[in-house]
Amino acid sequence: MTTPRDPAIEPTGPDLAPSVSARRGAPSHGQAPVIAVVAVGGALGAAARYGASLAWPTPAGAFPWTTLLVNAVGCAVIGVFMVIISDVWAAPRLVRPFFGTGVLGGFTTFSTYAVDIQHLVRSGHARTGLAYLAATLLAALAAVWSAAAATRRLISRRTT
Repeated sequence: MTTPRDPAIEPTGPDLAPSVSARRGAPSHGQAPVIAVVAVGGALGAAARYGASLAWPTPAGAFPWTTLLVNAVGCAVIGVFMVIISDVWAAPRLVRPFFGTGVLGGFTTFSTYAVDIQHLVRSGHARTGLAYLAATLLAALAAVWSAAAATRRLISRRTT
């Protein structure tokens, strides 16, 4: 004998699919739309990142300023975006996966960050790699924190 699921104890959220029992009648309403918007957003973000790398290429062995800037800008935008969708705007279900996970996930490039560090170390530029490792981490954290804090201050001034 099976017991019915209690919806009060199931995880919920704007990005989570309904429980299996709730989806049985409508298989087209599962995760497919979320996957589709993440894929489209990721392609857009990756194209923008690629454009930045073409506009400002990094010579071999040099400090990867473009990747650092892309990651810092992406983190700042995610800080603004998360404040807006959590404090100001009740965003539709697919906005966060499209923009936050897709566009910004495709735009920021922490995999390239890791590969850049590996290339710098292997090519005899270990100090540059270490500086880049620390600078990117600090820039990303500072960008998301300061952008979120500035957005909250701006919003609080407009509502008072």
